[in-house]
Amino acid sequence: MIFGKIDFLNLLPFHIFMKRYAKTLRVHQSLNYHKGVPSTLNRSFAARRIDAAFISSITARNCHHYNVGIVAKKEVLSVLSVPHSGHKNDTDSATSNLLAQILDIHGEVLIGDKALRYYYHGEEHIDLGKVWHEKTSLPFVFALLCTHHHTQLKRLSHAFVRKPIKIPSYILKDAAAKSDLTPNQIQHYLRHITYRIGEKEKRGFKRFMKEAKEKNLVPSLGTIRYKSV
Repeated sequence: MIFGKIDFLNLLPFHIFMKRYAKTLRVHQSLNYHKGVPSTLNRSFAARRIDAAFISSITARNCHHYNVGIVAKKEVLSVLSVPHSGHKNDTDSATSNLLAQILDIHGEVLIGDKALRYYYHGEEHIDLGKVWHEKTSLPFVFALLCTHHHTQLKRLSHAFVRKPIKIPSYILKDAAAKSDLTPNQIQHYLRHITYRIGEKEKRGFKRFMKEAKEKNLVPSLGTIRYKSV
């Protein structure tokens, strides 16, 4: 199976889980990774160059998944709008750029680890997850774990959200060194991220899709479409 891998800190628990899971099932030799940023993996998944990945919510609306995604209950810390003379999208993103438009927030959109560094430096910003929650009282689903070969992903998805993933200290230190953050900052950030898609998360996702359609923003994403398996 070719799995799309995003090297953002919000998926650090999932990558740790995948290593353990693959070894337990003795499938690690057949598991290959295709690395990229969210916008790149969206296109790779649509072209079926990868079998499974966390796909940006706005382009995952017809994907097959088993209620696992990247969710911010309130604040997210890693999806920000920062001061800019106009509006500037983050080329790594699809959903976050659209969320800023829906919320009518103008500035430069930053996502991922670069947004986290900006946040922890204490610079002026607007947290898009926080504004969404203030507006809707709902969590925001930034991505869904999607697949073309859904039978393999069902067991994996259920196992991932069954219990919290403990991050070994050596992995945390390594992630801190690579991201130019501290271990405490990473742990603080990950407390703002959840992965289970329950009823409230589904309502948040549907609300986002509804508002995108009402503002006629979905067609601007191009021709990417996924069929349910």
